[in-house]
Amino acid sequence: MSGNVDRRVRRTRQAIQRALVELILEKGYEPATVTDLIDRADVGRSTFYAHFTDKQAVLFSSLDELAFLRPAPSGDGPLFAFSLPMFEHVAEQRRLVRALLGRRGGKAVITRSEQILAGIVREELLARGATASVSLDLTITCVVGAFMALARTWADEEITATPAEIDAVFRATVGPGVAATLGQS
Repeated sequence: MSGNVDRRVRRTRQAIQRALVELILEKGYEPATVTDLIDRADVGRSTFYAHFTDKQAVLFSSLDELAFLRPAPSGDGPLFAFSLPMFEHVAEQRRLVRALLGRRGGKAVITRSEQILAGIVREELLARGATASVSLDLTITCVVGAFMALARTWADEEITATPAEIDAVFRATVGPGVAATLGQS
């Protein structure tokens, strides 16, 4: 019985998350309402609130799923090893990423995505010997900005490239500057 309940819970959560993606693609994040989500997912209001507190909780659960793709921070190996798996995931989940990070995603989406990515980048740079400082914060801002700009532009299909091509440009653009900042030139 427990397995069936878990599957039902997972299916309901996924239906609500899919409904949010569809609504964002249709009319944007901001105009979409909880009532729209309930109607689109074909769930009751009490069912919705049993799973999520509000529309933003649905959004954050979708964004948090994108962050799981990163390896543990490491002081060795290639810089920003998280980037290729994330770009590959963007390619696999282009519709979701376009809804969340594209033009119709809204400020809350971009802000949360940037916070998640900044945490990933901070962990990696600290693992590589960086120390907390204004310089580190500025470096993180630059890396996050470059990654997000590429991901958003690519998800909105303004550029055509493979995940490996996007990753190569990202690494070539930010890698040397970050390495120099860390004193690893």
